[in-house]
Amino acid sequence: MKITIPELSLVVLIGTSGSGKSTFARKHFLSTEILSSDYCRGLVSNDENNQAVTNDAFEVLHFILAKRLKAGLLTVIDATNVQSESRKPLIALARQYHCLPVALVLDVPEALCHERDAQRPDRNVGVHVVRNQHEQLHRSLNGLEREGFRHIHIFKFVEELDALMIERQPLWNNKKHEHGPLDIIGDVHGCFDELLDLLKQLGYQATHNQGTYTLTHPKGRKVVFVGDLVDRGPKSPEVVRLVIGAVQSGAGFCVAGNHDVKLVKALRGRDVKMSYGLKESMEQFSQESSEFRSLAAEFLDNLVSHYVFDGGKLVVAHAGLKEEMHGRGSGKVREFSMYGETTGETDEFGLPVRHNWAADYRGKAMVAYGHTPIQYAEWLNNTICLDTGCVFGGHLTALRYPEKELVSIPARQQYYEPIRPLGQLPDSTYAG
Repeated sequence: MKITIPELSLVVLIGTSGSGKSTFARKHFLSTEILSSDYCRGLVSNDENNQAVTNDAFEVLHFILAKRLKAGLLTVIDATNVQSESRKPLIALARQYHCLPVALVLDVPEALCHERDAQRPDRNVGVHVVRNQHEQLHRSLNGLEREGFRHIHIFKFVEELDALMIERQPLWNNKKHEHGPLDIIGDVHGCFDELLDLLKQLGYQATHNQGTYTLTHPKGRKVVFVGDLVDRGPKSPEVVRLVIGAVQSGAGFCVAGNHDVKLVKALRGRDVKMSYGLKESMEQFSQESSEFRSLAAEFLDNLVSHYVFDGGKLVVAHAGLKEEMHGRGSGKVREFSMYGETTGETDEFGLPVRHNWAADYRGKAMVAYGHTPIQYAEWLNNTICLDTGCVFGGHLTALRYPEKELVSIPARQQYYEPIRPLGQLPDSTYAG
């Protein structure tokens, strides 16, 4: 039997005393990855069996856990964890550091736990304790998903555990093995003709055959789209068709933009407000086949929040990303990647004011993003916004990586009137 767990996760072992958690942990994980409540009792009292120091032991455990998750290290919690209250602070730390929580439940027969407990005279907890833990385990099993566990595996037989293999799965955003060279293209917003012009200038050849695009480059370069492929511009379906071809052929990557996500909802019949160019996109997609509309919705819906390239040296996200969120997977990471961070205020145009996260960025990774339309792309603290407002009559811009060269082509016309004039990045900026 084989199960997969995320390469960056908090693994919580759940089981009564005598269920075999410690043996299981040592078999499948590095000793440095395991945080044991017994070991922490020993740290604070020189006695791993000293129940009187349990509170202090768990303070130490939670402290070390926080440091490991902050560093992006998979960590395993070896404790009974049979009560929801004992799991609550663990889930909170996983959320704080944007790590995926995994529950591995050793629900082996109670009789076996009693037998094993009796064979450990130096650490015997007693029949009543084991029985109470077993009851607590079963009372809380059904609530694991509500507590926040994203992956839950329950094992009821020793034979299952003996034959188990655990495989660590890279997160979808992990493209560290892709070292480039790459060409990162800003918000296209349906400007298909300009996209073809830019790709040609970058050296790509786009071939169209029976509704499918193939993208190639003589030097093996690959293209990365920062999202917002659609809305406002005249040819959103054709942009999506080209990007699908690039991604599916392995010649490109694309992250999710807020306009792309909203279009998915509309294509699937959800009640969304037809604003900011969505009405025009829906009219354009209505001219396409139902098969392509379904394909487009599925493709856009499966786009990840961000990518980490070149051993962690480059991050691409639609609205940018703080350093502590790089390579992480959580709802907050996805939300920030697509929308940025708002102040809760609106400007004189009635639009939300957003924090300029890049002004405070001090991370080692270069971050390329879009979302906020500006006149010209400029570097700020090793970050660069590539949305130069093509759909508003500006330019479509690409960043060549690792060369750090900018390539832009002018819009053929203004397709959409901006709500506010394009400018350079102020301290707080609107992103539509």
